[in-house]
Amino acid sequence: MIKRIFLMLASVSFSLIFSQETKPSKPVMGFYINPTVNLGYNLANRIKDNQNKDSQDYQQNVSPYLPNDFTYGITAVAGYNFIPNLALGSGLKYSFIADNFHLLYWVFQPKIMFNSGDEPIFVDLNYGKQINRSAVSDSQFYGLKLGIQISYLKRLSQEGGIILESHKFANSSAVFVGLSYGVTIFSNKNYTGYGED
Repeated sequence: MIKRIFLMLASVSFSLIFSQETKPSKPVMGFYINPTVNLGYNLANRIKDNQNKDSQDYQQNVSPYLPNDFTYGITAVAGYNFIPNLALGSGLKYSFIADNFHLLYWVFQPKIMFNSGDEPIFVDLNYGKQINRSAVSDSQFYGLKLGIQISYLKRLSQEGGIILESHKFANSSAVFVGLSYGVTIFSNKNYTGYGED
């Protein structure tokens, strides 16, 4: 009797020791499309104090390339979320910087996500290269966006964020800080709680 109890306790102990608890894997979006709109304010010191605004050099070489205090734009990125905390995307960004500054950029965007699922916090790292001709050519920008996604439907989340962008133009530059709003449409219907049946 004691031998049977001992064997039963031993078998239960071994089954508990060697059994592996399966943790649910973190969800991924799969393929996604992310259109956003943004509004920004120019933080850069656009005109040096020692510049003579009435000089011919200023009027011809500096003034036409100065951005406005405010900018707005729209971005559309498509990408793939292949591991829970990282996605890679690419797309197009249109920015209105000033009169005749209608810039179209090709954008490369790694996305780092924390707490993937219903309400992930994310950081977008952006690099853009101008692909059209405008008042300037060969412009580029580096950007950072910190935001949160809020699930809305099975394959749709809304997002809001704070952006910081550094733009380099022909003879000037600007640093914009602002707000962004967009939606993310993704292929994995089980990415958020809305998809769970």
